[in-house]
Amino acid sequence: MTLPRPSVLSVLAGALAAAAVAPAAGAAQPPPTSASSAPSATPRPSTNAAPAPSPNAVIEWNRTLLAIVRTKTPQPLQPPTIHATRAFAMLHLGIYDAVAAVVGGKPYLPEHILKRSASPTAAADQAAHDVLVALYPSQQASLDKELSADLAGIRPETRSARGVQAGAAAAQAILANRAQDGSAVAPPLYSVPPGPGVFEPTPPATAAFTHWANVKPFLLVRASQFRPSAPPPLSSTAYIQSLQQVESLGQNNSTTRTPDQTTVGTFWSGGIWDYWNEIAQSASLAHHDTLAQDAQLFAQLNASLADSVIAFYDAKYTYDVWRPQSAIRSGFPGFAANPTWTPLGKTPSEPSYPGAHAAISSAAATVLSSFFRSDAQALTVTSEVMPGTTRQFSGFAAAANEASASRVFAGVHTQLDEDAGQQLGDSVARFVLHNGPLAIRRATPARHVRHTRHASRATRR
Repeated sequence: MTLPRPSVLSVLAGALAAAAVAPAAGAAQPPPTSASSAPSATPRPSTNAAPAPSPNAVIEWNRTLLAIVRTKTPQPLQPPTIHATRAFAMLHLGIYDAVAAVVGGKPYLPEHILKRSASPTAAADQAAHDVLVALYPSQQASLDKELSADLAGIRPETRSARGVQAGAAAAQAILANRAQDGSAVAPPLYSVPPGPGVFEPTPPATAAFTHWANVKPFLLVRASQFRPSAPPPLSSTAYIQSLQQVESLGQNNSTTRTPDQTTVGTFWSGGIWDYWNEIAQSASLAHHDTLAQDAQLFAQLNASLADSVIAFYDAKYTYDVWRPQSAIRSGFPGFAANPTWTPLGKTPSEPSYPGAHAAISSAAATVLSSFFRSDAQALTVTSEVMPGTTRQFSGFAAAANEASASRVFAGVHTQLDEDAGQQLGDSVARFVLHNGPLAIRRATPARHVRHTRHASRATRR
């Protein structure tokens, strides 16, 4: 699925924001799935008017990880030089392999397949627990307590014990596989000589994740596999017009940005991978997905997100494009300097091209549209940074497009960045969906999905 993208010459306004907040508005649809890429004929769960089920083990432990990465006080639990998408991918690939070992299927790491019946829920619980304890050892006490409560509700004990064995083996395998993946390397100092068009961190910040392009991908062959082409030069009409657009719409006190666009510019400014994991949780619950189905969905989703992050850092530190704030304040031939210009949002400490929100959101929308066989999903999304604020969307692509456009409204990206990011994320997700052990799809019919952020305990089986 290639997401419909606004033109560089547009002002991203009226139509995009209005369509995003109206559930009845029809977002542009992706092209029909070709016969060669059609989802496998997995039976669809019933979507009669039965109450939504309690969260299964996949969603329960995903919520646990979301709580961990969102913890900022008294100190952040997520290491500052380890990208959170790595943890989400490891968690869900461990769960996926644990469930595959019990119920069958092609595992991500084919080291272990059980030959006797076992509890897939116990396998998922144990795998999730073991991965998270290894990644966040300070949280072991609470994770142990969660696991004990989960396993206590599983009968009979013999099947539970065999499931625990499968989960422990799956966790050990993914942890061993990622032990030397390059994520623990000290980020090198950013040393590109300054100049017009070249990224420089805004003091006192230093360049972030300078090592991440060298982290081993989960499924891509190499980080540069889908590297976008070089951005237009500063002297080009395309770049100048895109920068003028940000200067107008992205300024903190802009008079051309609408109130709704101002909301959009802040709404999506949290960890964008968190939003899409929340959206996936809500979609799964609305469609009554089984444990095995969610093990596959969240593995596909988070492997795609993790590899998109590796890929966009490869491109960012290949092209080293300066941020709009630097370009607008400095000026250059063909663009007059505006030394006091300030963006609505906080400028990230990494190069501008391609856009991270765009890449992550495009990858997520591609995976979710493939899994549910349709982009047409009525969504209610809750902001991570504006408590209680929700926005309505007619489909995954509409949400992804607005998340991308939000970075222009925030003044931290040009539309050129966003276009390249969307293309990159879509390419990475398509590769994950069509190549390797996760390239097995299933789908459920569309229903209204409300993305919520509260946690609840799962009913154990």
